[in-house]
Amino acid sequence: MKKALILLNGLPPKNLPDRNQFDIFLAVDGAYNLLKELEIRPDLITGDFDSLEAIPDNIEIVNTPNQDFTDFEKALQILFEREFTDVSIYGGSGNESDHFLGNISVALSWKDKLTIKFFDDFGTYFFVQEQFEISGILNKTVSLIPFPTASEITTSGLEFSLQQEDLSFGSRIGTRNRAVSDQITIHFKEGNLLIYIGH
Repeated sequence: MKKALILLNGLPPKNLPDRNQFDIFLAVDGAYNLLKELEIRPDLITGDFDSLEAIPDNIEIVNTPNQDFTDFEKALQILFEREFTDVSIYGGSGNESDHFLGNISVALSWKDKLTIKFFDDFGTYFFVQEQFEISGILNKTVSLIPFPTASEITTSGLEFSLQQEDLSFGSRIGTRNRAVSDQITIHFKEGNLLIYIGH
């Protein structure tokens, strides 16, 4: 499994993960400005470069000027073509909220091709497949957000369990639940479900 780390141009995280956990570190457009300040060198920079202060000449550059797609989506396409499968995203939230919502939309469109997880200073969020389990989250906040619907959801290990119940954006969602077990499981029949796990 080839693992990638992407830094987007959202709210800069207080901390970045250990670079050695990943096979490639990719900065999208203006995110490189932060790395330059921190004297951190990514493996690759991509985007349309409308937010980049200066383009370095000692790092791989992939210019993607096509305005029909966001820089984030173009970065995922690059990773997919290079046969990466697991992508961790930092800087995907905060700052201008339309960018954040757009990033969620992009992740939804790619969820069947790549495993994509967003990380920020408050938690982790990602779309899950119809059968999902995770360990090590006792007492953490867990929210289930349908996009726009998810049907026949059954959970175990949560304070407020679901038993073949439906969630629908704009009607009923599952925010601010809590893990009462170190491991939780979630099963649903169809739809799209975003999971948020607080730190």
